[in-house]
Amino acid sequence: MKKKIKYSDEPLKMGGRVKDVLPPPSKLVKRDSTVKITLELTQESLNFFKKHAKHERVPYQRMLRGLIDAYARQHGG
Repeated sequence: MKKKIKYSDEPLKMGGRVKDVLPPPSKLVKRDSTVKITLELTQESLNFFKKHAKHERVPYQRMLRGLIDAYARQHGG
């Protein structure tokens, strides 16, 4: 059996203000310097990345860059 909650008309007491410890939005997105290159892909690979990027709602170039960056980190960049 559930216990009934009794409410009263007492005034609410506000606690102290919490210090803002979050960084500003501009600091939340890591901005690495990039270099433009020309890259030839098979149509099959391009379609794969475009399909998955659309599903994740990110640009496919960003997805490709993330893949290449992860590969470089894993293999000692």
